[in-house]
Amino acid sequence: METIILFAPLVGSLIAGFGWRVISEQGAQVVTTGLLFLACLLSWVVFLGHDGTTQHIHILDWIQSGSLATEWSIRMDRLTAIMLIVVTTVSALVHLYSFGYMAHDDNWGHHEHYKARFFAYLSFFTFAMLMLVTSDNLVQMFFGWEGVGVASYLLIGFYYKKPSANAAAMKAFIVNRVGDFGFALGIFALFYLTDSIRMDDVFAAAPALAETQLHFLWTEWNAANLIGVLLFIGAMGKSAQLGLHTWLPDAMEGPTPVSALIHAATMVTAGVFLVCRMSPLYEYAPDAKMFIIYIGASTAFFAATVGLVQNDIKRVIAYSTCSQLGYMFVAAGAGVYGAAMFHLLTHAFFKAMLFLGAGSVIHAMHHEQDMRNYGGLRKKIPLTFYAMLIGTLAITGVGIPLTHIGFAGFLSKDAIIESAYASGVGYAFWLLVIAAMFTSFYSWRLMFLTFWGKPRGDHHAHDHAHESPKVMLIPLGVLALGAVFSGMLWYGSFFGDHDKVSSFFGMPHHAEAAEGGHAAEGTAAEATTGHAPEAAAEGAVAEAHAAEPHAAAAHGPIGAIYLHPDNHVMDDAHHSPVWVKVSPFVAMLIGLATAWMFYIRDPSLPGRFAALQPALYRFLLNKWYFDEIYEVLFVRPAKWLGRFLWKRGDGDVIDGSINGVALGIIPFFTRLSARAQSGYLFHYAFAMVIGIAVLITWMTLSGGAE
Repeated sequence: METIILFAPLVGSLIAGFGWRVISEQGAQVVTTGLLFLACLLSWVVFLGHDGTTQHIHILDWIQSGSLATEWSIRMDRLTAIMLIVVTTVSALVHLYSFGYMAHDDNWGHHEHYKARFFAYLSFFTFAMLMLVTSDNLVQMFFGWEGVGVASYLLIGFYYKKPSANAAAMKAFIVNRVGDFGFALGIFALFYLTDSIRMDDVFAAAPALAETQLHFLWTEWNAANLIGVLLFIGAMGKSAQLGLHTWLPDAMEGPTPVSALIHAATMVTAGVFLVCRMSPLYEYAPDAKMFIIYIGASTAFFAATVGLVQNDIKRVIAYSTCSQLGYMFVAAGAGVYGAAMFHLLTHAFFKAMLFLGAGSVIHAMHHEQDMRNYGGLRKKIPLTFYAMLIGTLAITGVGIPLTHIGFAGFLSKDAIIESAYASGVGYAFWLLVIAAMFTSFYSWRLMFLTFWGKPRGDHHAHDHAHESPKVMLIPLGVLALGAVFSGMLWYGSFFGDHDKVSSFFGMPHHAEAAEGGHAAEGTAAEATTGHAPEAAAEGAVAEAHAAEPHAAAAHGPIGAIYLHPDNHVMDDAHHSPVWVKVSPFVAMLIGLATAWMFYIRDPSLPGRFAALQPALYRFLLNKWYFDEIYEVLFVRPAKWLGRFLWKRGDGDVIDGSINGVALGIIPFFTRLSARAQSGYLFHYAFAMVIGIAVLITWMTLSGGAE
């Protein structure tokens, strides 16, 4: 069953990509969508029937080189099961939605065939993501990681006739290569120290890595912390964290279904999944976890501030994604991996619905994306309005305070904010609360500008605005169910009492974890005594396997995630003060009230406020000038170097040398040798005599010397 889930999208992609001329474009769409719904159905069967234990499903042998032995196999545990339903559900609904959205695309002519290619790319993207989340070793994960990158390049640049789309695709690809370099270094370091890239081996070696020093960049580092940071740099690229976030808003150049797939369930969640998957390592890397918390909180705040002033409906939701990913990383950095995965799950439902709802609005308004040209659309497209209203209630965190009753985002976001408080990092807690207020403001700003007020902009577009077809509305309805109920259904499993969470993720309970953890730490201490760093880590791996069941109790073979016995953040979060628990709800109300004041009661307020604070407004509108700074620091020097190497290196040195030899030196010697061709026989005979005399003289002298 798991193998079918993994390969069904790949089969659909190959059939659509190479066989559409045989089965027609319509047939390619049906085949890819049907196979995705099959994978989705089986994923839910696996998720609902999973008992929390870890299984290893071997597919084939892959790379065998020296001590490096990798197999392509599926690691089936609770983390994998969660990601399977997230990826396949959203992808299947996006496939179905694309039937209507891509039916008549203005970017293509009537006789151009683009639909089969688009659906093939979507399915390939899904396959790459499934390969990533089912990986049982880091090489396999990296293969899926790069496959997602290639697929994102193809999808973001799908409208390749538009220069802006090509530039956005290249930007996403290049920025992600920066992060992927860090990820690759982390994998190299793990193989260097543990002589393995299998996850079970790496997890078993984690206590030893925490006791190991590694020389890197002219100084000594704690191995666990260094590897944790390097792996997180890879996650920063994929999940668009502050510094490597600049590709995410530009990814809106792709079709709206692409935005929904990338931003809700696939590419951007890969980094969060990576950190949660490597929890046995991060539990022994406190400095790396602290780094993750600070970057995540800063990202949540930064993206929320930029979202306040964006006017493109898709870009507002894009910065919202960036901000919500920051929340997830704060939870993971705090060691509450269940809360991070909980928000990943709920966010997939309401964020996919917001993007697809935005696509429905754009479809109704003849591809107009500027919210300033909307207004009064709730009567024109009522079903889309209600879907986006549910999504907004979910993302802003509407619910009944101090209860477990509310929309999906209310429960998962509050869980993260409580975890941030329990972690003791006040910086993260307060930035997340402020970001929650900003999230409420820009989300309701989007709703008020789009669906309330008087029609603005092109009156012809407003007059002809109409509801989307059923094939686009059905996915919105399904996602709405997730946005309403997913938080209440799975709150206990992801963030309930410790024993329930432990059972859900297949983790040992407190007493067992403490016993196994101390045994593993003892093993690590013995292994690191009197050994070189790599020998110590390799010894830890061998000892950990020999010390079963203690290593198993502490690490991956039993639990999908690992919590160190000293990690009590989740338990402490449940005992947070009442003011902490209600602070996100209060922040949401402040954001809602402010948005209502600005865009319903007195619509002139935004313009007046921008006029009063022009520098702040421009700062936010220009996204903190990150693109401009990168342009000066990296893009222009790179272009200058490229031009220099092209003009001077390639043109003057390489071409100049070849041309100089071909057009100067060789003709000179050719003309010189031509003079010897006089045509007189006695000249040639004389030259032969001279040559024989020289040869005999050389042989005589060399023979005498010996």
